[in-house]
Amino acid sequence: MLVDRAGRRYPLDEPRWRGDDGSPLLVEDLPGIDRADVDTRVRSQWRYAAALPLAYDRPVSLGEGCTPLLPFEVDGVPLSVKPEWFNPTASFKDRGTTVMVSTLARQGVAEMLEDSSGNGGSSVAAYAAAAGIRATILAPESTSPAKIQQSRAHGAAVDLVPGTRQATADEAVRRSAATFYASHNWHPFFLQGTKLIAYEIWEDLGFAAPDAVVLPAGAGSLVLGCHIGFGELLRSGAITRRPRLLVAQPAHCAPLVAAFAAGAATVTAREWTPTVAEGTAIAAPVRDREVLAAVRESAGDMAAVPEDEIAPAALELAHRGLYAEPTSSIVLPAIREFLRRGTLRRGETTVTVLTGSALKAADTMGRLLTGSP
Repeated sequence: MLVDRAGRRYPLDEPRWRGDDGSPLLVEDLPGIDRADVDTRVRSQWRYAAALPLAYDRPVSLGEGCTPLLPFEVDGVPLSVKPEWFNPTASFKDRGTTVMVSTLARQGVAEMLEDSSGNGGSSVAAYAAAAGIRATILAPESTSPAKIQQSRAHGAAVDLVPGTRQATADEAVRRSAATFYASHNWHPFFLQGTKLIAYEIWEDLGFAAPDAVVLPAGAGSLVLGCHIGFGELLRSGAITRRPRLLVAQPAHCAPLVAAFAAGAATVTAREWTPTVAEGTAIAAPVRDREVLAAVRESAGDMAAVPEDEIAPAALELAHRGLYAEPTSSIVLPAIREFLRRGTLRRGETTVTVLTGSALKAADTMGRLLTGSP
């Protein structure tokens, strides 16, 4: 069943993106799976399909997941990095989109609306095309042209919205009365897809949990996906402890970090400054209380990355062969901050996720190379 914040329950197979009280929905806790349930014949994240709450005869899949886990080192500290641009549309969003769109196709949804600063929109556009579902993508006017081009190439209608990323989200909610709103920030089955990265990291590490996972966050779907997935593995007995979730946001837009530091249960509404890490620039995360609770439950931490450290981080990663967009690159200075604080520790197993490719932010990377604002 699906459940809202008030505890109301809804059928899993009913097309629905929020509760009757207007709050976001979650799938009720599932028992999780162990290594015997992994279908090793499948070369995608659908090898963990037994962990999903519904069965899919024909999932809408483009081969997402099974991204590599590479050795990496920061200031002499060894860790591992998971570059998510090996997914079909070059970002981790495909993990959530494949399960969300497979669910919508199963439910008979013929037309859908999505709002995105780029990666989510291009992912939804691709999977909607594969499913034969008409898609409209709303994006901020400031979105990287390459991401908009990708969505249009897949056949989606793209409407650019003036103002902030939040203005785009607000416009999408207004339009949801006319078109089914399949937002990657709202739809509960998107999280059912992102949770599978936890299962994949577990398998990558020889069916063991890391001590810590370092993640960038905007709305926090990757944070919640890891929380849900590792929670299921703990519940099934496949692991014995949760990894600490160590979360980075850009200081120019860090509502979750501010709430975490203040000990608050929710974010406080305020104006934020534009940031080069456009994919994390979400001033009012829909699932703020769930993200904050997840980090605290894992004994994790959060850090705000100064704007002047983001471009050097992106270029440092590129000089080491990892062409990560600025949104992903904030994890590098965050790792150094977590090491300084002691919430990331030498000698432990740490995995950091690079969420998307800089090929999708070519104009921004060009400006970083020339030092242009």
